Amino acid sequence: MTSTLSAGRDSDQWIRRYHPAPGASHRLVCFPHAGGSASFYFPVSAALSPEVEVAAVMYPGRQDRRTEPGIDDIATMADRTAAALAPFADKPLTFFGHSMGAVIAFEVARRLEAEGRGPRHVFASGRRAPSVFRPENVHERDDDGIVAEMKALSGTDSRVLGNEELLRMVLPAIRSDYRAIERYRVEPGAAISAPLTVLTGDADPRTTLDDARAWEPHTRGRFGLKVFPGGHFFLSEKAPDVLAVLKEHFRGRATTA
Repeated sequence: MTSTLSAGRDSDQWIRRYHPAPGASHRLVCFPHAGGSASFYFPVSAALSPEVEVAAVMYPGRQDRRTEPGIDDIATMADRTAAALAPFADKPLTFFGHSMGAVIAFEVARRLEAEGRGPRHVFASGRRAPSVFRPENVHERDDDGIVAEMKALSGTDSRVLGNEELLRMVLPAIRSDYRAIERYRVEPGAAISAPLTVLTGDADPRTTLDDARAWEPHTRGRFGLKVFPGGHFFLSEKAPDVLAVLKEHFRGRATTA
């Protein structure tokens, strides 16, 4: 009983449902970008509920978990997230991850598939394929250097960037995120069985179209590529279009390019 209660508390920490939808037949699990939090997906939850229940992952070190140390290793992050998702496997799962979240979604899918409870589909957004390595060192920069990177990608709430006290509070977790994704390496041939749809911006400074297409060998299922106008955070700029892709998926229509 104690272990069950502990697992439940851990899931409550890691998984947030802003619009619980007990009558939903499917569940979308959303994985935030480096420096991001579960609340980034609040608008997605509002838009899809009650037909689809959205479960957003809250990594340690931010918002109400800000006193916890960040996790600077993708494998550990994936292990912890996969364990926290155990109570949510009662409905078919679809994964959506942006930037670092795309890699975590991929790694969590691999773990759950090994247990026979993998997602029905994975959406990888705004991130080059796991097999495409490019040396980056944002995590080694000073605080101002990390803030400059966040501003360049335009994905951080301006209220955070403009609040010195709040910014300094969350920077350790952001540094941990960058350290995790910049040190990530995937073994050759790593792939999931679930169908995979990759979403990318045509002007993303961190992901070229070739980088996005390179995801294809990472699935043994169906592969699709969706290209949107915009930069790294095209999903904010083109939110209605991205939501349309998700709604089409949940209506059972093909989402391949």
